Amino acid sequence: MFENLTEKFDKAFQVLKGQGQITEVNVAETLKEVRRALLDADVNYKTAKDFTNEVKEKAMGRDVLTSLKPSELLVKITHESLVELMGGEQEEVNLKGNPAVILMSGLQGSGKTTFSGKLANHLKNKKGKTPLLVACDVYRPAAIDQLHVVGEQIGVEVYSNREEKDPVKIAQEAILHARSNGQNAVIVDTAGRLAVDEQMMGEIEAVKRAIEPSETLFVVDAMTGQDAVNTAKTFNDRLDFDGVVLTKLDGDTRGGAAISIKRVVDKPIKFVGTGEKMEALDIFYPKRMADRILGMGDVVSLVERAQEQYDEEKARKLQKKIAKNEFNFDDFLDQIQQIKKMGNMKDLMGMIPGMGKAIKNMDIDDDAFKEIEAIIHSMTPQERNNHKIINGSRKKRIAKGSGTDVQEVNKLIKQFEQTRKMMQLMSNKKNMANMMKMMGGRGIPGM
Repeated sequence: MFENLTEKFDKAFQVLKGQGQITEVNVAETLKEVRRALLDADVNYKTAKDFTNEVKEKAMGRDVLTSLKPSELLVKITHESLVELMGGEQEEVNLKGNPAVILMSGLQGSGKTTFSGKLANHLKNKKGKTPLLVACDVYRPAAIDQLHVVGEQIGVEVYSNREEKDPVKIAQEAILHARSNGQNAVIVDTAGRLAVDEQMMGEIEAVKRAIEPSETLFVVDAMTGQDAVNTAKTFNDRLDFDGVVLTKLDGDTRGGAAISIKRVVDKPIKFVGTGEKMEALDIFYPKRMADRILGMGDVVSLVERAQEQYDEEKARKLQKKIAKNEFNFDDFLDQIQQIKKMGNMKDLMGMIPGMGKAIKNMDIDDDAFKEIEAIIHSMTPQERNNHKIINGSRKKRIAKGSGTDVQEVNKLIKQFEQTRKMMQLMSNKKNMANMMKMMGGRGIPGM
């Protein structure tokens, strides 16, 4: 996401490359390009203009620090201003109350129902809550069905009443049901429309008054750009919601909504959706988003995603297998599954500093491991445990079973052997110390 915006920011800062001092002329030229980049990203004109004026004001009159070049100083100031523009600090969802009641609002097609499931999954697995999903869209039976499918997928109960046509009564009944069954978080999924209309707004206002939620969230499709900001303002004027959820941020979004929505409605972005999977939900951190927009990557989020999939006991067992040179194709397959759970591959690579520009025009398929998995699944348990028994005839059978060719099977076995050797080498402290010395280092302390 934000690849185009990142590239345009980078070009804007090129104006200051080689300059020894920030001047009114060169900073004005740079910020003109920054403003153009923001407008191209569908940021509100006034927001873009105010932002660049604020950056200019901060930049002018500041001496270039000894450790910074003018271009680096302006990037630093722009980064600080972007963080501030997007909200400054990360804000948590309010879970006060027993049960805590979270009301979802937004237009039809914004991703409310999918997000409701993602939030329930997040509260269950990361906050230790016992959530209840509530189907309050009384106009679309398919929406009720969808919520039930989502609930079954994540192991969360869904409350619905297809006979009742009053969403206020359904929401009230659901809260009583939650109290009776020890569920401490209620997520109310409401009806949406293709456009804002009085009936919808009146209905959701009535639901809010009746259930007094601890948190009201507005869900909006980030791909709608400036329209998302305008819709947010309309909803906020009527509902006075507590926070914004941006969905589909992994799509072809220009980023305008993420950058300008806080300034326009003065409500924080609390979550972003980055895919269809129930795990594809990120807490919104303004600083991390500014890092990514300016091409600095987001190592913290990458590490957090890796830690979520980290199993200490499995890691210990794997380390022992590697040390004994017993790492096999089953272990290799397990590692692939862990990586896949972390999310969209292009999104993950974009979190590595400097990688955003490198992968901009690359088509990285989410099924990048599909062929590898097919080859491994076509092996017998004995072949996966001991790849050395895989001879010519076995390779032909594996290739046929996986829909590949012998060349691809050979390539995978070679890659696996190289990976195995490297892991074995890294598990041996003595080998690591020798390797460090060969590279001109001083070895590893304590070895």
